Amino acid sequence: MTISIRHKPANHLVVFDFETTGLSPDMGDRAIEIGAVLIEDGKITDRFQQLMNPGIRIPLFIENLTGITNAMVKDARKNEVVMGDFYEFIAGHNLVAHNASFDERFLRAEFRRIKKYFPGGIACSLLAARRIFQSAPNHQLATLASYKNLPNDGTYHRALADAEVTAHLWLSMLEELHNQHGQRSLSFDFMFTLTKTPKHQLPRLYQKKTSKEFV
Repeated sequence: MTISIRHKPANHLVVFDFETTGLSPDMGDRAIEIGAVLIEDGKITDRFQQLMNPGIRIPLFIENLTGITNAMVKDARKNEVVMGDFYEFIAGHNLVAHNASFDERFLRAEFRRIKKYFPGGIACSLLAARRIFQSAPNHQLATLASYKNLPNDGTYHRALADAEVTAHLWLSMLEELHNQHGQRSLSFDFMFTLTKTPKHQLPRLYQKKTSKEFV
């Protein structure tokens, strides 16, 4: 029997991040960079990174924030081409992003432009961190990287660098759950459920150590 995507292991997925021209694809903003890492059996085994030419100008604020300039994307491939390649890269995998609601909006908007649909799950590492690392000063990616001493080169607001740090954060959270509750083989579905569970209901969730929820 073929296992559904949502029930695949939580340590076998793709972590991704977008840099964009603004906050909302509904307002005409576009992606300008995609970065992603493939995690297999708890290890980063592959990477994907591309600048994109969105066909619109990058605001000065975004240039200053990301370091991605209009000159840099001028000769880059069009979004439609890059997103077609990315669709192939993530095939058969669930996804994770930090503040995933933002990245998911752009992912689905860019896929709609090329008539593609992503059928898997998309989990938020920020929401998971709020539940697992409740003592962290805050749950911004840079803060969590410092709090957990995660591998990073100090670069933020570039897609691949942020995706790599998020991948290490995700693996750190899986390890924390193993240490707290003795469960190694957590499913993506369980982790997705955890991100949607109010904090006061977490003890009840952790007590449900059935094979359906944890594998």
